Amino acid sequence: MIIGAVKELFPGERRVGITPQTAESYIKKGAKVIIEKGYGKPSMIEDEEFAKRGVEIADSRKEVIEKADILIYVRGPGASHEVEKEDIPLFKEGQIIIGFLEPLAYPSVIQKLAEKKVTAFSVELIPRISRAQSMDALSSMASIAGYAAVIEAAKHLNKMFPMLMTAAGTVKPAKVFVIGAGVAGLQAMAFSKKLGAIVEGYDIRPETKEQVQSVGAKFVELGLESEEARAEGGYAKAMGEEFYKKQRKLMTKHVSEADVVISTAMVPGKKAPVLITKDMVEKMLPGSVIVDLAAEKGGNCELTKPGEIVDFNGVKIIGIVNPASLYPKDASFLYSKNIENFLKLVIANGKIILNFEDEIIRDTAVTHGGKIVSPLVQKALEKPS
Repeated sequence: MIIGAVKELFPGERRVGITPQTAESYIKKGAKVIIEKGYGKPSMIEDEEFAKRGVEIADSRKEVIEKADILIYVRGPGASHEVEKEDIPLFKEGQIIIGFLEPLAYPSVIQKLAEKKVTAFSVELIPRISRAQSMDALSSMASIAGYAAVIEAAKHLNKMFPMLMTAAGTVKPAKVFVIGAGVAGLQAMAFSKKLGAIVEGYDIRPETKEQVQSVGAKFVELGLESEEARAEGGYAKAMGEEFYKKQRKLMTKHVSEADVVISTAMVPGKKAPVLITKDMVEKMLPGSVIVDLAAEKGGNCELTKPGEIVDFNGVKIIGIVNPASLYPKDASFLYSKNIENFLKLVIANGKIILNFEDEIIRDTAVTHGGKIVSPLVQKALEKPS
């Protein structure tokens, strides 16, 4: 059995799905590992580091794809249109593909994988159960994203985060308002608090109140919180425009009083909801910062431009894209371990065993045997594009 990995094609992607350490672990379990030449370079890992652990270095992408029984991606087809274009034609029947695939956003790409008769696993769909925590790549990357948002905010804010008492006077702490109490939001709250800021957090799911308070932030209650806002798996559910209109109105005070606003609200497979309008930004003080972690999905701020910093009346709106990739060493370590833990369910004694009775295998699989096997993707495919 051969596990392979090729260079990431998504622009600016610096993470890798196999590190020398996880490669060594696979080899000890009886697998062979093959990577494309220069695979680890974006993460500052040289080919020699892989080679001395027994990894085969291939001269071409095509060679890796042709040889591998299991292909590991960070951003696979769907999450990377470049991979969709270059690699799908090379896939072979029975091959296993694993990575971020964004299946609910791009179900037509998943259909192409089904037609190639590959078994594809989308790590976004790993169920949120205790047994799968060590495989939860979405949460691992979201933790880094939350940290990155705070670092970017601190870099561009016109004041410091902590209170500073000096002989000349006292510098007041920054006020941070975080929208969304998922993993990224909670990490952003916790790290802002560690840096000495006054932190508020908001989420439409009422059960997050205790989580927000546990990281030292004040939970903002707008009176709109509802159990109906909770989707399957614990994620926030898309709400109607009338709801968002009310939410924006009630949130304006908190946004206008904040030095930093970090927005993290995303809905799987959908455009991110607009929670911060131009009018709301106009009420913020010059020198303030908005970090939009939903920029890649359209943005939570009306003025967000993905991958750019917009200056609007002195307020900087940072459309951060692929934040986990800003820290490739740690992101690659966490992601590769998530994948290694998942593959423990797939590999036994050097052989591939697919047990679709296992909840984790069943829920994460999107294609198998020439068919789309995920009900979520089937439903997404039925909707008009």
